[in-house]
Amino acid sequence: MTKIPPADQGVPTTGDAGGVDGRLPTQGGDEADGRDREVAYDVITTPVLVIGAGAAGARVAIELAESGLEPLVVGKRDYGDAHTTWAAGGINAALGSLDPEDDWPIHAADTLNEGHHLNDPAAVELTAKHMPDRIRELDEWGMSFARTDDGKINQRYFGAQSYRRTCFVGDRTGEVMLETLIDRAQALEIPYRENVMITRLLSDGTRVDGAVGFDMETGDGLLFRTNHVVLAAGGFSAAYRRHSSRDDENNGDAQALALETGARLLDTEFVQFHPTGMVGERYGDEWDGRLVTEAVRGEGGRLYNAEVSASDASGGSEALSASGGERFMERYSPDQMELDARDVVARAIAEEVREGRGTEHGGVYLDISHRDPDYIRERLPTMVERFEDLGVDITEAPMEVGPTAHYTMGGVDIDFRTGETGVEGLYAVGEAVAGVHGANRLGGNSLAETVAIGKFVGNHVSEQVTADDDAPTVTDGQRALAEREFRALADLAASDGDVAPRALLEDLGELLWTHAGILRDETGLRDGLDRLAELRARTADLRVDGDRTSRSFEYAVDLSMSLVVAEVVLRTALERTESRGAHYRTDYPETDPAWRQNLIVTADESGLSLHRRGVAEPSEPVRAALEEGYELDYHHLE
Repeated sequence: MTKIPPADQGVPTTGDAGGVDGRLPTQGGDEADGRDREVAYDVITTPVLVIGAGAAGARVAIELAESGLEPLVVGKRDYGDAHTTWAAGGINAALGSLDPEDDWPIHAADTLNEGHHLNDPAAVELTAKHMPDRIRELDEWGMSFARTDDGKINQRYFGAQSYRRTCFVGDRTGEVMLETLIDRAQALEIPYRENVMITRLLSDGTRVDGAVGFDMETGDGLLFRTNHVVLAAGGFSAAYRRHSSRDDENNGDAQALALETGARLLDTEFVQFHPTGMVGERYGDEWDGRLVTEAVRGEGGRLYNAEVSASDASGGSEALSASGGERFMERYSPDQMELDARDVVARAIAEEVREGRGTEHGGVYLDISHRDPDYIRERLPTMVERFEDLGVDITEAPMEVGPTAHYTMGGVDIDFRTGETGVEGLYAVGEAVAGVHGANRLGGNSLAETVAIGKFVGNHVSEQVTADDDAPTVTDGQRALAEREFRALADLAASDGDVAPRALLEDLGELLWTHAGILRDETGLRDGLDRLAELRARTADLRVDGDRTSRSFEYAVDLSMSLVVAEVVLRTALERTESRGAHYRTDYPETDPAWRQNLIVTADESGLSLHRRGVAEPSEPVRAALEEGYELDYHHLE
């Protein structure tokens, strides 16, 4: 990854220096600018390096281990502390526990409809067809799914789904699922290295030979030598000012690393804004954008604006109930109401706020207090506890919510049966990739994709590993490229200007929220690109406080990744002159059938290139389900 300030990152000629182990102290220097910095780093060899320790990375690693390999998993945080834990509401599978009519082709049809038919049908069908087996597998591994009275895995409604197919563990499904996967990984004794940030993949543009990074606790350089790298490092929603991720996750690492290596990105203009994030002006900055799970609406939660009648106003906003503000989804989606597609509900909330019917804090109200308090506490324990800590009893009073950047449908372009990226030795999986979700993700499908596709990717990679991959050598060319990267990191850590990386990240987040947010137009997107160029120029005056173990340095590396992804998002959003799913252009408000094409992004020395690719058609069983026109009957919840 090109650092800030930019350094010469050319690809050296490859030679062979034999195997290397242990710590390598070498003297680095650059005669062109007079730098002379010592480079010291550890070399770690592994047959497969998995970058990312969430559900997708864990499932790939499990499959590799069960095939007899010993992959190494690296993550930026402590083991088990991954973004998967924030996926609270559930995971989809057509089990038919409550609705026996449900089946995988209907699940696939719902996914394609929600994705506005930009999805890769083969990826969708792989996910939908195999999820029942993956749920049963998780159950066998000890995941404590909620149960029906007769002992079946319970399922709830989620937005835009024809049947109750979302399996759950209260409102902490992702957390329990990741714990289950980690328990399985530990039982298989899969090696894991915590607090590691990868900053560059070693590549000559056609294949990957390892990765370079640093230990975030010690600052030590790390060279991972391997012939097989799996990117499972998540998406880029945290590049936005208001988002449901932590600030130090989902910064676009996977996409930026892949693009630089020669892989393609796909459909990056599609960023999902979840309808219900917490409103920071009400609950505090640390809670701004944090997710209020879709399970609240799946269990019957209702959305109201702030148009409170005089008789209700005396009770204050905390007393708001179904008799208070207008239940505005009746105007936008009278049939599916609060459980319409996420993009529909998010735009409806944004419109209510824009037209002055929002709360004083810029949100709307989400109310589930009409349900039995014990039922709420059983189904939504995390939400109950969180809001109680903030002084709100959701069994009696509403929450204030507003849209938040939540998930990125776009990402690395892969073959979903193999995870291959087109760069030899580089694979990708999970939110790092694009294809399953199309223009908008069906709630409950993110966790599903991680384990369904993760198994396929792990199986394929295991078949590519040979005996020679157990102890790959470090060539002269790889060593030279790695040392150039370590010098660039040292230069970045020594930056002594006047601009803090965190300040630039905040400005970048505001830029994306303003110019590439829920509502977009040509003028705003072009202004965003101009502002991005100005922000890049400011990085010449960057100041890093502390060494390579500091948060300031971490933010500087995050910035280098997020700047790449921000340009890709702005350019693809400008290119797509229609509205489809999560991409809404106010100057092109209609969906254009001619734009039922994917946008592909590649990068070379001259910059970014965009081109279109047609979308394949689904299989006959899925076409039949689409023609049948299955649809959620929201009023089952009334």
